[in-house]
Amino acid sequence: MGPQPVPATDSFDPLAALRSEGDPAMDVFLTGTVFLDIVFTGLDHAPVRGTETWAKGMGSSPGGVANMATALRRLGLRTALAAAFGDDMYGDYCWNALSTSEGIDLSPSHRAKGWHSPVTVSMAYDGERTMVSHGHEAPEPCISASTRPLSRACVTSLSSEGVEDWVRQAQSEGALVFADTGWDETGAWDPIALRGLSLCHAFLPNATEAMHYSRADTPEAAAAALADLVPVIVVTKGPEGAVAVDGTTGERADVPGLVVDALDPTGAGDVFMAGFTTGTLAGWPLADRLAFANLTAALSVQHFGGSLSAPGWREISAWWQYARRIGGQSAEVMRRYGFLDDVLPAGQADWPLLRATPTIGFRS
Repeated sequence: MGPQPVPATDSFDPLAALRSEGDPAMDVFLTGTVFLDIVFTGLDHAPVRGTETWAKGMGSSPGGVANMATALRRLGLRTALAAAFGDDMYGDYCWNALSTSEGIDLSPSHRAKGWHSPVTVSMAYDGERTMVSHGHEAPEPCISASTRPLSRACVTSLSSEGVEDWVRQAQSEGALVFADTGWDETGAWDPIALRGLSLCHAFLPNATEAMHYSRADTPEAAAAALADLVPVIVVTKGPEGAVAVDGTTGERADVPGLVVDALDPTGAGDVFMAGFTTGTLAGWPLADRLAFANLTAALSVQHFGGSLSAPGWREISAWWQYARRIGGQSAEVMRRYGFLDDVLPAGQADWPLLRATPTIGFRS
């Protein structure tokens, strides 16, 4: 057998210099649904009705909220996840991958007896993806005030249903709340869905979501409009980068994306959120936070699967060393990412990251 992944507890700690006695046990807490993701790549076109299409590549990995939890942990943040896990082999695989291989704290999570794991099949082609999912609501809540650990930050998603009670409690305890939102299938884009912004430190919608909610014509105008509602607004623009306003410091930044050969975009937004959260907790300037988030997302799309495509510090360092020694990046990119010289770890032991495999449960 080849080298086995080492839990991420051995990875670089970007907050080491900031830690002190009495700090929260966790850096980030999040909750949500864990899926088993099966991703097909290398498709020449979208599936055609009534035909069979063969894919050149396939990967299986934990998905759903596992995407962001894994990305946060691989960047060295102490991460706790509350989720229901299926009482089946898929559930066994996802639990072991997140807890044993990644070092994510699953003490707030539980195994739901008789409940099967939700599954998503994703098909990637032409830089886009199409997904089909199946699952049932977990038979019991997976989070309560008694099981949620104290944390520096937490991640949630805003909707018309409002925020959950645990978000209010976490914010009252001093946690920074980072939020995104989802596609409004009704097409109304009612601003009432954003009423939870009063509890948030940062809001990270994509350009389409931001323009719909703000009624603005451009991502930049949307960011300016939403900046009145939340201390930090970040509008992601896919491969074009991101624009942000930090009302707590007065900073504004618009950082272009990085050009890469994308294999699978699944989970790139979650990895971006993880990168931005890491930079925020570490106290970096806004433009550096955006650039770092862009880089982590760009590195992730070059691998199969959402959660297991997330990069670690070793991969980030390797990208920067290659850019400095071999080239391939513009002078503007080299200037923009010069801050990495000050934040990248030195002398860290290398360890292989777990990656998506075509199937699960290999016996050798």
